[in-house]
Amino acid sequence: MANFVKIFDTTLRDGEQSPGCSMNLAEKLEMAHQLERLGVDVMEAGFAIASPGDFASVKSIAKNIKNTTVASLARALTKDIDAAAEALKGAKYPRIHTFIATSDIHMQYKLKKTKEEVLATAIEMVKYAKKFCQDVEFSAEDASRSNPAFLYQIFEAVIAAGATVINVPDTVGYTSPDEFVALIKGIKENVPSLHKADLSVHCHNDLGLAVANSLAAVRAGATQIECTINGIGERAGNAALEEIVMNLQTRKDLYQLDCRVHTKEIYRTSKLLSSITGVRVQPNKAIVGENAFAHESGIHQHGMLANKSTYEIMTPESIGLTENKMVLGKHSGRHAFEDKIKSMGYELDQEALTIAFEQFKILADKKKDVTDRDIEALVCRRMVQIPEAYKLDRFVINSGNTITTTSSMRLLSKTGHILEEVVSSYDGPIDASYKAIDKLVGRKFILEDFVINSVTGGTDAQGEVNVKIKNKDRVYNGHGVSMDIVEASILAYISAINNMFYEQEEKKEV
Repeated sequence: MANFVKIFDTTLRDGEQSPGCSMNLAEKLEMAHQLERLGVDVMEAGFAIASPGDFASVKSIAKNIKNTTVASLARALTKDIDAAAEALKGAKYPRIHTFIATSDIHMQYKLKKTKEEVLATAIEMVKYAKKFCQDVEFSAEDASRSNPAFLYQIFEAVIAAGATVINVPDTVGYTSPDEFVALIKGIKENVPSLHKADLSVHCHNDLGLAVANSLAAVRAGATQIECTINGIGERAGNAALEEIVMNLQTRKDLYQLDCRVHTKEIYRTSKLLSSITGVRVQPNKAIVGENAFAHESGIHQHGMLANKSTYEIMTPESIGLTENKMVLGKHSGRHAFEDKIKSMGYELDQEALTIAFEQFKILADKKKDVTDRDIEALVCRRMVQIPEAYKLDRFVINSGNTITTTSSMRLLSKTGHILEEVVSSYDGPIDASYKAIDKLVGRKFILEDFVINSVTGGTDAQGEVNVKIKNKDRVYNGHGVSMDIVEASILAYISAINNMFYEQEEKKEV
């Protein structure tokens, strides 16, 4: 068994395919930089042929990421591989990741090809990809439901054709740890050329076994695990990177494996993804959930006071959770704020830092103590900067349980124009405000999702609002934070609208 395992992150490709988790170019690029800081070995930047937007994001990430291999997915088709190769031209460490289905059910009903045809296509396309890129990964889609003898044959053939990685996906999350171990051992015993390539696994979580299957596979000899931050992905998601990595670290006695991931970046990476997508992890989520290090039971609390290791098998600090040793308030200066940001592991350019500090001072005037979680809420969205088509100038709400609510809304457009509208509504201040904004921007949006969360406890807590709006067939995420829930809701709606205009401009440029 190898003593090192590679971490292949597919948050930007497989993860983004999950409903409600789409990202624009600026968000993908910031996420890619954070994945680089996290220390993943490979990041799959997208599916270049899928759309002009995907092509542009792969190209931009490939150009900007210098310390991590950047991969693009491609079906076993020349046009897909051409697109992936073109998008990856600027990458320091490029990888083309091509795939074809190998299970009987997929070959018969999806591909309508024989085994011989699939084998020939796989060999031909790996050879073709090799013309553009030395690092070529081949995936046998639905491998866990494929005939093992056919897998041995196709893997041996693609390694001979030049594949540097062979991937064994549990595409529909069907297998179990024991079955997967048997499959991995069978591949190791029956593919003579396997020593020339990495053996990778890619597990989905349909039966809740993605992490267990991935860890079982590396114990059986797999050398790469494909996973996503927070376990996002299609259907029930993918194997969660944070769970895999912390299992490897916490149970080194069992796995005897290391990886390059900087675990102190895990929490920040998780929070950034949640902030971008608006999809929060459940409170009891392993490693990064709000309750992951909380102890309410009296017995547990007693044990923790006596010795933390009684109920804490890993420390909050090990994943980057900080203790609020220095409380910031309204008298804190920029230098103290900047030091706090750095101690929390965030990197902001001067413009973003200036804006975050201004927002912090406004917040500090309203709150006695500003906590780490308050600062995280201010900082996360500042890490992703896009041109703002509209900014909130001011709003006035007239509301009560015996009167019709009115919202007077004033926005500033990027052209410098002041736009103002007053709308009445029987459905409350947020409905009135959103209708006013729709009138001002000349569009009518469908509100797909609206979620309010408290950043901290207490009546002076900041409210964090995530919305999803639909325009035609596209859904856009928006995020807003304020101690005033109505203001946070308005900011989130404007944020989603700005994301829409930004993406439309991106498409024009592409």
